[in-house]
Amino acid sequence: MRLHFLASLLLTSLASLHAAEAEKPNIVVFYIDDMGWAQPGAYGGKLAATPHMDSIAAQGVRFTNGYSSGCVCSPGRVGMMTGRYQARTGHDANVGRPGRELLLTETTMAQHLKPAGYTTGIVGKWHLGDTAPEFMPTSRGFDFAMGTVGNLGEGKAPAFYHGNELQEELKGAPITSPVYAREACGFIDSNKAKPFFLYLSLNAVHTPIVASPAWLEKYKHLDKREQEYAALVSEADEAIGTVMAKLRELALEENTLIFCISDNGGASALSDKGGLRGGKWFVWEGGIRVTWMVQWKGRIPAGRVLDEPVIQLDVLPTALAAANAPASTVELDGVNLMPLLEGKSEKLDSRPLFFRFGVQHAVRLGDWKLVKATQEMEPMLVNLSTDPSESKDLTSENPAKKAELQTLWEKWDASMQPPRWEDQRWNGAEQRRPKKGKGKGKKAAR
Repeated sequence: MRLHFLASLLLTSLASLHAAEAEKPNIVVFYIDDMGWAQPGAYGGKLAATPHMDSIAAQGVRFTNGYSSGCVCSPGRVGMMTGRYQARTGHDANVGRPGRELLLTETTMAQHLKPAGYTTGIVGKWHLGDTAPEFMPTSRGFDFAMGTVGNLGEGKAPAFYHGNELQEELKGAPITSPVYAREACGFIDSNKAKPFFLYLSLNAVHTPIVASPAWLEKYKHLDKREQEYAALVSEADEAIGTVMAKLRELALEENTLIFCISDNGGASALSDKGGLRGGKWFVWEGGIRVTWMVQWKGRIPAGRVLDEPVIQLDVLPTALAAANAPASTVELDGVNLMPLLEGKSEKLDSRPLFFRFGVQHAVRLGDWKLVKATQEMEPMLVNLSTDPSESKDLTSENPAKKAELQTLWEKWDASMQPPRWEDQRWNGAEQRRPKKGKGKGKKAAR
């Protein structure tokens, strides 16, 4: 009798465990490198076909005021992975040398989700430190990990990793989008029976501007520069489509929370920024406003376009809420977007969003933005609802509003850690090029 009771109890417990796992959605983050805010067709982009990104917008929510807290690669990834401003650890610039890694005191999204029962995988660009095994993805909560340690073609060290092992070569590189799509699908196949978190971090559309022959052929009617860039964008979109097709094949799409975001604003002259000022390397809108879409079929109503400002810091708390995971034991700077995404609330509570890149900084509150995009520049007050291109300084008409935002900035900045290292590119493009007759100058951090 007692054995029968214990067996029944065990079966009930297992059933409850399986039910709890079934309630947890898979979580997929598509993170695109250096893509302009308006590049996808859903945002008005016309250079390259992006049907798979557009489908995520059509089946979910597209944000017109989506942001990254970093205007270059590594800082934005710190925010994505931790849900915390990268300035909390002085990580204002890119990695590449000892002492510039994501600090071991920080907790990654993978480390948050594993205790909640998730198998975790990263495929693609890491860019958070590779100087020692403890800084590599499988030491930071990822069960499966492969890709590039940083940007392709930069630095002299091995460019690729599998697990915690650095490797000199990756078959197919420098064209990595199709490689990553296959690896991501393999990860999904291997973990389809339990909740998983997949972070697909594409090298595209960062340099090098390379693409497969079939995609170059598709755009042969364009001039060479446009042909190569359009092919690069579309091949990245195809990789997203390949993963989405795998989710549908396994009947997992309805139980998967999907984010599609760019890590910062557009870098290439061909990137479509939709008329925004500046680009990568600047805290102008063109450097920090990014493609930002979310899909969860059956939970998030389809086809909505929201103007509410959101930031990549919101991904982690949203994922934790969707996963019914324990509350974070560390202070997060993002917020849970699920009530907004599901239509249970129309707006978020008012909050300032902060951006710092060394000597540059900005703060947005509602439609107002205070921006200082070079060391010499006097902070400029703009209203983004009437002036998204940031062309008119409204300081003289609104001195109290400028003072309010300046006070917000100073209080926030004082609570952060100063930049841990210097990047000579902080003050704009002119600082990235050595002056004639001056030699190569001081080398910037990669």
